[in-house]
Amino acid sequence: MRTFQIKFYENRKIFFAISLGIMAIGLLFNIIFGVKLDINFKGGAMIKYSYSGSIDASTVTGVVEKTVNRSVSTGISQDIKSASGDQTLNNVTLTFAGTDSLTVDNQKAIQTALNKEYPNANFQIVESNSVNPTMGRSFFLKCLVAVLLAFLLLDFYIAVRFRKIGGTAAAVFAIVALLHDVAMVYFTFVIFRIALDANFIAVVLTILGYSLNDTIVVYDRIRENRRLLGLKAGYGTLVDTSINQTFTRSVYTAATTFMSVAVVFVVASFYHLTSVTTFALPMMIGVVSGAYSSICIAGPLYVMWEQRKVRSKAARLAAGPAGPKASEPVPAAQVPNENPEGKSGASAQPGKPKQSPKTKQNPKPRGKKRKR
Repeated sequence: MRTFQIKFYENRKIFFAISLGIMAIGLLFNIIFGVKLDINFKGGAMIKYSYSGSIDASTVTGVVEKTVNRSVSTGISQDIKSASGDQTLNNVTLTFAGTDSLTVDNQKAIQTALNKEYPNANFQIVESNSVNPTMGRSFFLKCLVAVLLAFLLLDFYIAVRFRKIGGTAAAVFAIVALLHDVAMVYFTFVIFRIALDANFIAVVLTILGYSLNDTIVVYDRIRENRRLLGLKAGYGTLVDTSINQTFTRSVYTAATTFMSVAVVFVVASFYHLTSVTTFALPMMIGVVSGAYSSICIAGPLYVMWEQRKVRSKAARLAAGPAGPKASEPVPAAQVPNENPEGKSGASAQPGKPKQSPKTKQNPKPRGKKRKR
């Protein structure tokens, strides 16, 4: 494979700015439009009716609210193809938020009222679900616990496996990259106005595994190159070399995965399968984000952390046992000189300025003094 010479560490500010800019846009959408929760998380009732012809969502909402005296959210899906492909269906989904369930009499009353408003539509009940808010909240908390456990186990695994290159730091910045990917998936749901449901948890857990695998490939190469290049190689050079060596592999893997999910998205859109498209679209964004964070976020952050450790260690050595602590600023004169000649700086004794041979005063006269 071709090996690139991209300077990821030097351009880290550009990559950080791109990620922060996208997050700012997502946060702005979140503040303005809010986030939609499915009844699986907030509780409520959902009824789906099939119909024929054309209907208006606002008219349906008015008829239903007048019939059951409750607020309702209406969604219409048209031309849904059957499995054989020779038949199309139209569905209208009514979602009721709250603690009260919808009785069978209420469902029949809604059906009668809709058939009265649209005599030729022939509304028929297709599906009916009711979720208690307490159960929805419990389900949401269990999902969060599952994600948190996944984070902790992944952190422990990376810390142990890459302990020779600073396992804890490597694990922390791998988790930062994963949080970046989770945020991108979340903002995809917010920006495209997709309700958070079980698909969100499924996408997050899938992306965690995908992104972490990509990051581990980069860390693996860093560990190998550290052994080959030795300690003389700087962290920036070490990480840039490792990422460039795995760059082609990461791009190819992400591209093939993206195209596979894109095919699923296109087919699901053709057959109007909303439950599939709301999974495939965030997955495509998550795959791209996972490759991006592994290459452009985790590596540069790791370099910044390790270089900070090196500078702190050098300051402690220069200060000596009675000097300032590592967290305190160290005078520039006490930092050891990295000049190969090593004849000035830390080697000089404080309070005794070194004299050059040309500036020596009162040299001792050679030979015996003449008697006058």
